[in-house]
Amino acid sequence: MAGLECKYLALFFMLLVWGGGNAEEDEMAPAMFIFGDSLIDNGNNNNLPSFAKANYFPYGIDFDDGPTGRFSNGYTMVDQIAQMLGLPLIPAYTQASGSEVLHGINYASAAAGILDVTGRNFVGRIPFNQQIRNFENTLDQLSDQLGGPDQLADSIARCIFFVGMGSNDYLNNYLMPNYATRNQYNSQQFANLLIQQYTRQLNNLYNLGARKFVLSGVGLLGCIPSILAQNANSRCSDDVNRLVMPFNTNMKAMVNNLNNNLPAANFIYIDIFRMFNDILNNARSYGT
Repeated sequence: MAGLECKYLALFFMLLVWGGGNAEEDEMAPAMFIFGDSLIDNGNNNNLPSFAKANYFPYGIDFDDGPTGRFSNGYTMVDQIAQMLGLPLIPAYTQASGSEVLHGINYASAAAGILDVTGRNFVGRIPFNQQIRNFENTLDQLSDQLGGPDQLADSIARCIFFVGMGSNDYLNNYLMPNYATRNQYNSQQFANLLIQQYTRQLNNLYNLGARKFVLSGVGLLGCIPSILAQNANSRCSDDVNRLVMPFNTNMKAMVNNLNNNLPAANFIYIDIFRMFNDILNNARSYGT
């Protein structure tokens, strides 16, 4: 992801989450816990038997020590957000140890989806359900370090939970010829299926103590390189972009419902689709 896009997303995140924050609080957030796919994976797939890896050049060329497992030249958007929150780079779940967990953990995995079956064409990956189970394991470590369940609950309630899921459920499930999904569901039915599962998963995180959620919608999938390569004129696929619209619409309704029904919870939706569309159509406004 380009640096301009990361900074734009991070700034948008800060305005949304902290625009109405309490100035008396000593810190913006004690930690950030991250769930998602290749857009924010920072090395969890490195040691998996998976085709979805980025631990080789030219990935990571802007890091002093070379490739890290990030699917980018350098920082991802969650790295930028952590920096703006005053946090260190959040470690990958597979690499974190000791006191590192106090600042948060990144559980994201390339090829992962809301549905467990998503991404099987890449073999190894860590679906969202498993990422949540990995977070449960982290809670045991945190409870020991923070002094018990009461201190843990207070700390977790003040942490940021960033979730960016859904892209692979289209790219590496619905749009793949070796999946039967497209024959079973139309675009609206599939979006409904995803949101039903997504809602259950977010409720699970809430029941584990999470209260501050930032949810990233699905972006312009019709404009990513793999889709562009399938078009003779290398133009964005309007069909693919329209395909994900019901999911994003459902996400907005889901966020409203969760905010209305879960006490003390704050769910914020980031409209990645609109933001990237604005960047593509108004590049000069962003200095490119």
